[in-house]
Amino acid sequence: MRSSPSSFLSFAHWREQLLHIDTGEASVARRRFRCLDDQVCLRLETIGATFLHGYNAAVEEHDFCVLMKQLNSIDQELKGFAFEGAAMGLTLRDGLAPWQRSRLADFIAGPGANHVYMVHVGMGWAVARLPWLRFNLAKYLQRLHPLFRWLTLDGYGFHEGYFNWPAYVENQKLPRRLSAYALRAFDQGLGRSLWFVEGANVERISATIAKFAPSRRADLWSGIGLACAYAGGVKANAIETTRQVAASYSPHLAQGAAFAAKTRQLAGNPVDHTDLACRILAGVPASAAATITDEALQDLPFDHSQPAYEIWRERIRTRLGSGNS
Repeated sequence: MRSSPSSFLSFAHWREQLLHIDTGEASVARRRFRCLDDQVCLRLETIGATFLHGYNAAVEEHDFCVLMKQLNSIDQELKGFAFEGAAMGLTLRDGLAPWQRSRLADFIAGPGANHVYMVHVGMGWAVARLPWLRFNLAKYLQRLHPLFRWLTLDGYGFHEGYFNWPAYVENQKLPRRLSAYALRAFDQGLGRSLWFVEGANVERISATIAKFAPSRRADLWSGIGLACAYAGGVKANAIETTRQVAASYSPHLAQGAAFAAKTRQLAGNPVDHTDLACRILAGVPASAAATITDEALQDLPFDHSQPAYEIWRERIRTRLGSGNS
């Protein structure tokens, strides 16, 4: 029996009402983040609101062209966050209507191609909100790109840190049904969330990471390097302090910064703060850091016992400096 146009519109309206997230949810006060610097707070709130703008547009817009006009209207420097949010929205729409053509697949193959890193991270936010995906997470990840699937776990980790930080940061709750390595990818995202939770204050970030098991700290610091270089919000002296405080994890900070550089290079939205962070945390300009991530992809083995994603990260850390790997 065919669905009537009115029943389809009712479903679409229900979906929009169910999935809509008010941009006020990104406020520092609403999230109870520990941010004391007004300029940093404004930066973090702007990023969160931009993400939710892209997310709500993807949830509410039926016309792909209209969606793209909304995303492309975002300031170039912030556009990646809007694409990340849109990926979350499209993944949720696909998850709630699996009988329809995948809008996410069309997005990745088309306008989202240059934001492929952010798109896969955004998919992870949706994983956090769809229990049937989390229940069959290993099977779901197998359907994704063998390298980028780990960024989806990164996004999952960021979501839990951003929205549920008392549980995942303060109480160090572990996500269920994750393999040992999947937890490492999750932790990079959880580390990124600390940049927001702790208001980009490196002393508090360091104290928080120190409470985690030693086996988790390296990936948390790689997330800090990524957030510092991509999201920004602090000056050179704070970045230098970050490098000093996390000295034993400097290769991981560098690898995170390199990821940020490559993400922005591919999307065509380079910014000065990413270059500054790369120079301080990785010892090279953002352009060189991005090139290193590309070179580390050459002849990457996908049939190795170790995930290709980790081999990629190790190669980047080795190129950018000696230390833990």
